[in-house]
Amino acid sequence: TKDDFAPEEDEPQLEPSWPHLQVVYEFFLRFIVSGAVVAKTAKRHINQSVCLTLINLFDSEDPRERDYLKTILHRIYGKFMTHRSFIRRNISNVFYSFVYEKTSHNGIGELLEILGSIINGFAIPLKKEHVTFLSKALLPLHKPKCVTLYHQQLSYCIIQYVEKDGDTGITVIRALINMWPWTDSQKQVLLINELEELLELLGYEQLQAVQEELFNHLDRLIGSVHFQVAERALFLWNNEHLVNAGCLSRQLADAILPVIFNSLQEKCTHWNQTVEGLAQSVQKMYIEFDSSLYEACSAENGDIVAKREEKEKRLLEGWEQVESMAQASGR
Repeated sequence: TKDDFAPEEDEPQLEPSWPHLQVVYEFFLRFIVSGAVVAKTAKRHINQSVCLTLINLFDSEDPRERDYLKTILHRIYGKFMTHRSFIRRNISNVFYSFVYEKTSHNGIGELLEILGSIINGFAIPLKKEHVTFLSKALLPLHKPKCVTLYHQQLSYCIIQYVEKDGDTGITVIRALINMWPWTDSQKQVLLINELEELLELLGYEQLQAVQEELFNHLDRLIGSVHFQVAERALFLWNNEHLVNAGCLSRQLADAILPVIFNSLQEKCTHWNQTVEGLAQSVQKMYIEFDSSLYEACSAENGDIVAKREEKEKRLLEGWEQVESMAQASGR
């Protein structure tokens, strides 16, 4: 049944009546794109009710139907300017329902493809409603478990925003950090890919705004117990732009190295050869950047490790005393 259908696992159920439906969709599409159809006159018939019906049909399991719907709705958006705000608002309603109520919808990817083109046409500076759409409708789409099905389209929309207005990058990065899926390694790797693209677009001022949160986040990623997450995080240092002019550059070494030092040291003797090699490569890079900074971090980390070991030793001794007292009272 439709309620049991899982897009990430099941094969799509093709519409049996598609040969008949296709004729209707094709006719409607040709009507919309026809130069003989004047928007001012046609809007009486291609009204908001029609637009809402089309948006609701995106939940179809048949990818052929969703493809037609995508093209038709996009053409309507381009031709009927009076419907644009209504279409955006109802697409956002679909996203709200998907994230907070239904948790499954077949057409999220196609709707995001339309939005990618729409966002590309937004004027600069961005209107308040467009920024609100980013934070309220798009960013929460990172939460669902099935984000892998539409992440490529979602990431494209997010990048479009940041390319238009760098300050939106601050909002995006903070949102990603706050909703980070720490218990899902596959999603973490996916989001690190997106994070890398975002970091390439951040200017100095935006980076300053999120620097502390970002570096602490990178430290947790490097220190991850899942080797693929740690590996993907360490791969960020292979990005020439980030290392030469971005958040991982020599200029910010004194800010990031003290934060990530302990996690980096632990991964330099990791059981996975790739992780170990990447960590040692990053370690070598910072030694070349500033050897005195590296030595200072090493000394400080040594003190921290020694204090932690001393604390653990006292705790262990305390528990041994409790155990001895329990055994003595038992006799």
